[in-house]
Amino acid sequence: MRSETRTGAGMAVAAMLCVQLGLAASVGLIDQVGAEGAAWLRLFWAGVLILVVVRPRRSQFSRTALRYGIALGVVTAGVTMLFMAAVARLPLGTASALEFLGPLGVAVVRGRGGRQVWPLLAGVGVLLLTQPWSGGADPVGVAFALAAACCWAAYILLTQRVGDEVAGVAGLAISMPVAGLTATVVAGPSVFGRMTPELLLLGIGLAILLPVIPFTLELLALRRLTTAAFGTLMSLEPAFALLVGLVALGQVPDALAVAGIGFVVAAGVGAERSGSRTVDEQPEPEPLLTG
Repeated sequence: MRSETRTGAGMAVAAMLCVQLGLAASVGLIDQVGAEGAAWLRLFWAGVLILVVVRPRRSQFSRTALRYGIALGVVTAGVTMLFMAAVARLPLGTASALEFLGPLGVAVVRGRGGRQVWPLLAGVGVLLLTQPWSGGADPVGVAFALAAACCWAAYILLTQRVGDEVAGVAGLAISMPVAGLTATVVAGPSVFGRMTPELLLLGIGLAILLPVIPFTLELLALRRLTTAAFGTLMSLEPAFALLVGLVALGQVPDALAVAGIGFVVAAGVGAERSGSRTVDEQPEPEPLLTG
């Protein structure tokens, strides 16, 4: 089990790095196409790429897998679009720390025994990173980030369920096209007029970096980790966001934010050492559909 935990943790860390690099690369698009346009570009192309690569067949999926996959797609669109709206108004590290309250909530609710200490430790780090007492954060941006946190909590639970129901990464062949369709319905009318051939091509590269690679890694990681461990391990994301924001976007953290990194890293290490899934936590998949 320890090797499975390490593999899952490694996948989760790699996914987080891809997410933050993808977000940093997307920030420049916001001025050209808005937060909703940057989110739509990534989701649209991700759905197309997944369909082309995976080539799903109806017979691969049970009815339960289809239901959870569609729900995951809607939630994926929600977390992507809401978080991009938050990043347009907040520093990357602050937005990521607030969004982390979603995984933290999953870790607190689903954790058992001594594992509860890791979410609490991570919570201290989140407070140091966000510093709500300073009153300097944009309230609309905070609201978007908190809404994204709720979607991310649902994303974690649904991703694990889809991963349990469907072999390999076929589950993404349901969720990502649904996410792209959802984003098109919500944001498409307001962004189509701002698209150029160059932006559409750039969207392909961004979609690979985020969400195709990280969502695939997260799906595989959640087969090896409990939702509590995965949610707590995500505490590393605000720290990565802070570092990427510093290096790529010139967003300089203060001393309290740096201290917060230490807390979330400690919580992430603790989660990695106690988070493998047991056999009885993995449900038996339903029979596949025929025809």
